[in-house]
Order: sequence, then structure tokens, then C-alpha cells
Amino acid sequence: MVNKDHLSDKAQKDLELVDKAVAGDQLAYAQLMERYRESIYFMMLKMVKNTDDADDLTIEAFGKAFNRLQQYSPNFAFSTWLFKIASNNCIDFIRKKRIKVTSMDSGIKTNDGETVFIDSKSDTRDPEESLEHKQKVQHMRDVVSKLKPRYRILVEKRYFEELSYEEISEELNLPLGTVKAQLFRARDFLSNMMEKTKDSI
Repeated sequence: MVNKDHLSDKAQKDLELVDKAVAGDQLAYAQLMERYRESIYFMMLKMVKNTDDADDLTIEAFGKAFNRLQQYSPNFAFSTWLFKIASNNCIDFIRKKRIKVTSMDSGIKTNDGETVFIDSKSDTRDPEESLEHKQKVQHMRDVVSKLKPRYRILVEKRYFEELSYEEISEELNLPLGTVKAQLFRARDFLSNMMEKTKDSI
């Protein structure tokens, strides 16, 4: 039996919810998310300073934590474990975004020393670059099309139509929490599918 004496009352309540969630109690997942969603969100917002990114990263943090819930050890508080996952995921996001921003916004130096800037949304791509971009978008759409309908619709509306969570919730008549929860599951599926097909990108 796990010794819980070192845990605070709040941490012991978390542990009870974790045990229920691992056993398949969907309400326990929702309660864990409700207990920490706001604090995780504000931590993400402080790190990325963008509300949409903070929202996405909050959902991703819970998604990663819930997928690894069986790996959680009550040697320390669930909140400590969750915040570490959220923080590491956010740092990884910032690192990847910085690389992308640097390559797009800082420009590329040509052999004669001239700096050429590439606007990712510009229509002035050269034909080869435009073709490569279209191929990547098409590949992503092909992967998305393999998702179950309820996930595919959400991903298309969030990432292709660029609707907010609230707009998707209103348009599909779904609770906001359901939209967010299903989107992080969809992203997890997509990540696995993209990993399997990355060599073809």
C-alpha cells in the first residue's frame, strides 16, 4: 500500500482522482482538469505570452499527463508532476517556434551577402517553394482525413478554418470542454500518424 502521509490533503485528493481515472472513471479526468486548468493556463501564458498558444499548450499538457497517468508515482504531488510535464512541453514548443520564427523572419543570407526574407503567408513564393508548401498541406489533409469523423471535423475547423474553441463549440453545439478534450486526443492521434509517415513528407 502506498504511504500517503507525506502528501498534503489536496495532494491526497488528487491521488484519489488519479486512481479513479486510471481505473477508467471519466469524471475523475474532468475533475483533475478542472482543479489545475486555470493555474496551468496562466503558467503557459506567462511563458509564451499568447492566449491561443497558452490555450493549446494547456490542453496538450493535460493530454500528455493523462496518457502517462499510469506512470505517475505518489512519491511527490500530482501537481508537481503535472506542472513539470506542462513546463517541459512549453519549453519544447518555444524552442521549435523560435527555430521556425528565426528561419522565416530573420531571412536567409545568399552567397553575395544579400538577406532574403520569406513570408510564410506571402503569395510571392517561387514556384518550387509554393509546390513544396502545397505538398505538405496536402499531406497533412490526407493524414487528417484518416481520423474518425468527430476528430476530423474538429481538426479541420480549428487548424484549416482557424476557428476558436468557442466558435467550434457554438457551431457544433458541443460543450467547450468536450471540444478541447477531443482536440487534444485528435492531436495525439495525428502526432502518431505523422510520425509513421514522416519519411514521405
